[in-house]
Amino acid sequence: MIDYLIIGSGLAGISFAEKALQNGKSIFVMDNNSQNSSKIAGGLYNPVILKRFSEVWKAKEQLELMEQFYAVLEEKLKCTVDFKRPILRKFFSVEEQNNWFAASDKLTLAPFLSTQLISKKYPEIDSPYGYGEVLQTGYVDTALLIEKYRAYLIDHTLFQEESFDYDALQLETSGIRYKDIQAKHIIFAEGFGIHANPFFKDLPLDGTKGELFIIKAPKLDLDVIVNTSVFILPLGNDLFKVGATYNWKDKTNLPSEEGKTELVERIQEIITCDFEIIAHFAGVRPTVKDRRPLVGTLQNHQAIHILNGLGTRGVMLGPAMAKELFDSIEYQVPLDAAIDIRRFKTKEKK
Repeated sequence: MIDYLIIGSGLAGISFAEKALQNGKSIFVMDNNSQNSSKIAGGLYNPVILKRFSEVWKAKEQLELMEQFYAVLEEKLKCTVDFKRPILRKFFSVEEQNNWFAASDKLTLAPFLSTQLISKKYPEIDSPYGYGEVLQTGYVDTALLIEKYRAYLIDHTLFQEESFDYDALQLETSGIRYKDIQAKHIIFAEGFGIHANPFFKDLPLDGTKGELFIIKAPKLDLDVIVNTSVFILPLGNDLFKVGATYNWKDKTNLPSEEGKTELVERIQEIITCDFEIIAHFAGVRPTVKDRRPLVGTLQNHQAIHILNGLGTRGVMLGPAMAKELFDSIEYQVPLDAAIDIRRFKTKEKK
């Protein structure tokens, strides 16, 4: 018998798998490659909501856990996945500058918002009002992370590419049985695939489709991440990742002409040089209406758990939410009420 059978190997699944392994637990991971939002994600981590100049929920705690988590993974996987880069928020008016400085006076935001206006001129970007610099930011190469971590699991015979058959799951007094696997617990970390899951399909997870480009722009000399209506992230060799769109109706992983047109228009609003689209990606993010993750345990089946709803901030939320769930299962530490799936059942009763 193993400790954990984990369904899904995106950011949520990897975060829990690694947390379990670091604590001496035995695991096995399954994934059918149907969900790709983690792979194609921008991977940015940023403690500030830049539209409103407000703090991301529990940003300080998430950043501390995240930094340690990816440092350990880099050592384990022998590759760099965490790239620390400044994020510059382009200002469009004097009023936005004033709002930025007002926000930087707030106790919770002061560690993350520089009070030094950045007036540096970047070629091919018109910025008469300058930029504000967000501190403690960067990006995780999610595609590389998932590729390397999956290779690690395969090397240690801890992974199988397979579509999970819910009908084959049997509940036992000591945990669960799935085909020839016995486990004390099963963790569903399926992203938008939750809608096929009979145990959790009624939870209010709403997928939000996002589309991104890799562009080539030789004249765009940029060594920071610029955030405006989209982000522009330098990858080196004149390549940049640009995104993302938000579509609440289309639930497919297919790039669309609508998304392409929107991204092209937004890029043209920001940069004045020519660019070439090298690649066009799309994925459905697992988002929740109250903007909090879905973490918890079925009340009538204490061996069945969920780790989902990381949305647009998966690289920050993943390690913290995995710790919350692991501590809840292993040490009976109560989950934060803001993420516990029981919050929705309570609302229904009212």
